[in-house]
Amino acid sequence: MALKYYHAEPAANSLKSMIPLMEKDLPFESVYVDLHKFEQHQDWFIKINPEGQVPVLDHNGHIITHTTVINEYLEDVFPEIPLRPLDPVGKARMRYWNKFVDEHVMNHVSMHGWHRMVGVIARGIESGEFEKMMENIPLADQRKKWKTARAGFSDEQLAEATAKIEAAVDKVEEQLGKSEWLAGDMFTLADINFYCHCGMMVERMFPEMEIAKRTPKLVEWRDRMTARPGVKKALEMPDHTNPALRTWTGHAK
Repeated sequence: MALKYYHAEPAANSLKSMIPLMEKDLPFESVYVDLHKFEQHQDWFIKINPEGQVPVLDHNGHIITHTTVINEYLEDVFPEIPLRPLDPVGKARMRYWNKFVDEHVMNHVSMHGWHRMVGVIARGIESGEFEKMMENIPLADQRKKWKTARAGFSDEQLAEATAKIEAAVDKVEEQLGKSEWLAGDMFTLADINFYCHCGMMVERMFPEMEIAKRTPKLVEWRDRMTARPGVKKALEMPDHTNPALRTWTGHAK
């Protein structure tokens, strides 16, 4: 069964589906898509994913997109090393946390990432060239995000996003006081999701939150996550981003 994984750096979305591939010890062909060269908007990639976004999983010619969907697909096709509970209640808990991360965490962290990285990149592009680039972005929402990042997010928007992130880490801390992992006693896709979009870098990205004091259980959970062999292997994948712009790994402030 041939697996091909189109991805960018080992952070956020690309990391989220790379970890299950590593945890399940699945051999796959790695195809790096350089977001800094906007390869995700080039014709060759649009033919693979018309939405122009990474990551993408190609399994014997079947194209699967969107990380939560990719990860559930991997569970359905390769269940030998499970990352999803076998019982209905456990599955429901995992999906609850995935929904929470997808809808109430990811976009708020992403706003800070776009502010600190994409905005810098966007403002470095000449006006005529920027408008031409916008024409190549398939999704209207993505075009809007690029334009907003170029103009700059307001202090109010960033403050609201920060407040949402604070609420999220507090919620996770409370849950980790009840169970070893987010969905219970089993390491699941929910842990991977929160780790990739918030948990792995929130302490470095938002030092003002004093995460070590505020959420010590989250920090202990994060260290257990980072120590997992599959997570380690995923994090060792090449990162071509300028260190000054590495937001999701916590470098850029």
